Amino acid sequence: MEKKGSLSIHSENIFPIIKKWMYSDQDIFVREQISNATDAVTKLEKLALISEWEKPADYKGRVSVIVNPDAKTICFKDNGIGMTEEEVEKYITQIAFSGAADFIEKYKDKANSDQIIGHFGLGFYSAFMVADRVEIETLSYKKDAKPVHWSCDDGTDYSMTEGSKSSHGTEITLHLNNDCLKYANEWEMRSIIEKYCSFMPVEIYLEKLPKDSQEILASEKLPEDLVLEEIPEKLEKDEKGEEKKTEARLKIEKRPVLLNEIHPLWGESPSTVTKEQYLDFYRKTFHDYKEPLFWIHLNMDYPYHLKGILYFPKINSEYESIEGTIKLYNNQVFIADNIKEVIPEYLLLLKGVIDCPDLPLNVSRSQLQNDGFVKKISDYITKKVAEKLSGLCKTDRENYEKYWDDISPFIKYGILRDEKFAEKMKDYILFKDLEDKYLTLPELKEKKDDSEAASENAENKKESQQKDKQASDGNINESGSETQSEDGEKQEEKVQRVYYVSDALAQSQYIRIFKEHKKEAVYLTERIDSAFITELEAKNEGLRFQRIDADFQEAMQEKLSEEEQKNLHSLSEKLEKSFQKNLAKDKLKIKLERLLSNTPAALLSISEESRRMQEMMKMYAISGMPMGELPLEESLVLNEKHPLVDYLLKHEGLLETEEGKLLEEQIYDLARIQNASLNGEEMKQFVDRSEKLLLQFVEEKKA
Repeated sequence: MEKKGSLSIHSENIFPIIKKWMYSDQDIFVREQISNATDAVTKLEKLALISEWEKPADYKGRVSVIVNPDAKTICFKDNGIGMTEEEVEKYITQIAFSGAADFIEKYKDKANSDQIIGHFGLGFYSAFMVADRVEIETLSYKKDAKPVHWSCDDGTDYSMTEGSKSSHGTEITLHLNNDCLKYANEWEMRSIIEKYCSFMPVEIYLEKLPKDSQEILASEKLPEDLVLEEIPEKLEKDEKGEEKKTEARLKIEKRPVLLNEIHPLWGESPSTVTKEQYLDFYRKTFHDYKEPLFWIHLNMDYPYHLKGILYFPKINSEYESIEGTIKLYNNQVFIADNIKEVIPEYLLLLKGVIDCPDLPLNVSRSQLQNDGFVKKISDYITKKVAEKLSGLCKTDRENYEKYWDDISPFIKYGILRDEKFAEKMKDYILFKDLEDKYLTLPELKEKKDDSEAASENAENKKESQQKDKQASDGNINESGSETQSEDGEKQEEKVQRVYYVSDALAQSQYIRIFKEHKKEAVYLTERIDSAFITELEAKNEGLRFQRIDADFQEAMQEKLSEEEQKNLHSLSEKLEKSFQKNLAKDKLKIKLERLLSNTPAALLSISEESRRMQEMMKMYAISGMPMGELPLEESLVLNEKHPLVDYLLKHEGLLETEEGKLLEEQIYDLARIQNASLNGEEMKQFVDRSEKLLLQFVEEKKA
């Protein structure tokens, strides 16, 4: 007898409906229907475990998704628990009663509820996001149960009659509206299932009607295959002209395609998983065939449940580092990508999966932002990543160094964004020196201290020898001066400078001089390093990073006596006036120094503070907050030991001539080229001037 009525929406349950019903993605209806079908199979398996249902020996839980583009339908079919007429009335017509919740309550002392995914009465109605009409055919597992057919058009009116289903389970057929016909396409549906349901705990098969055919070897036939045509064996000639018998083949109806892995790798114990299994899972899940550097297997059962695997991918360029993917699951059901409230923002650069049954299926950032539980998950993930990285550094330093160039963007970004992560990782940051050796920050500080102490001892010895010589010549003032005040005033804080290279090509001359004279410097060549070193300076009192071409004289010049320094300073003032006039740069500073190396003739030195300020202002400008231009404070350091500079010093009259002007301009541009490229007009002037000087040389040779 047919029963008709209107869907009953209980006022006390209307708000949970609204809260749970806010799907932002239309594709979600597929996940909801498959989740319900999976629940139905899981419930039946639970009943078998507690002897409420006798499970047949050949029973295997299964969900089938059948698309029919001709009929414009999708059918979600399971062989699970099914429903009686009373249950359809309760769980379907009375919207917002939860079948899963009711089941758990009834069997709470007998069955574990971990795998009961959803709330049937709510998720089911996501079908009406895409369908004008929905039909249900269902038969309960209960003895003597009668099949039920339920149908509802777009609206709140439904009809329920006795159905025709002969085996337990449920079939839900969606008659798609004209705006959603794409969902009847086999490849569209496959893509959605693979996105949301790749790891659900029940096998999910995709079929298409009318069915296509496929060919198989006769020996590969399965009992359930429907044979459409037999293709007998035959003789064929191979490439050598020899006859070869081919095996008989069969044309069969295309087999349903299994689309999920019911036992995902993250659920296994890390000790039982092989390297190849980790790599195979990575390739299949992320379609990335570059081998990841390493991975972290998360497995926590207390005080909350969380499992997952995080992979550190190999980065081929700095732009690729932003393409990570963290997939979030709830009991193997996909819920979202890259939710920063759950995953620390800097770890979104990684690739991985995290399964947490306590996360809601419908993740809303507004719900998660102030959730203390979510914060605990995020902290746990941070802790595990830091433990893995620090453990690698301590126990497998060789591989840690090998990975460093790829993982450093993750670590540096994490240090900038997360105080706790920064504290855990502070002693495991690596710096590559000019000899391509890696040092932690404590090791770098210790090496700097040893290097500076050795340098200071050498200088003290040299000064002592000079004083002895001067004393023997009767030219020393014995009174000297105290280096520390008698009243014990606190001395100025000792600054430990770390020189660094930001561009190995542009700063190659500076690197050469540092290497020749065993001076220490490290490579910091990534975009993030500018902010990173500022953070390190703030956290380490007395530590100062200074680019290798910034105010470098202290590291690259010889120690001079006071008299020699005065003499060079006097000569610098004369040269400064000449260079400022000939170059039309009245702010340019000229410093005459005796560098450690005989070459080059000149180097540019740029104030570290003014360069950092200029970089900061550029960043503000990019973000839409222009703050004007700030000129760089640059100095031209002339090497007193170079013959070209010596020639200028010995021919003061030359400075007032055209030849002197050409030489000074050329020296300045040569110094600039070692620091940065010239613009178009500047390069033209440099080339023209070079040719002019060469022609003068040729003319002199001719004469």
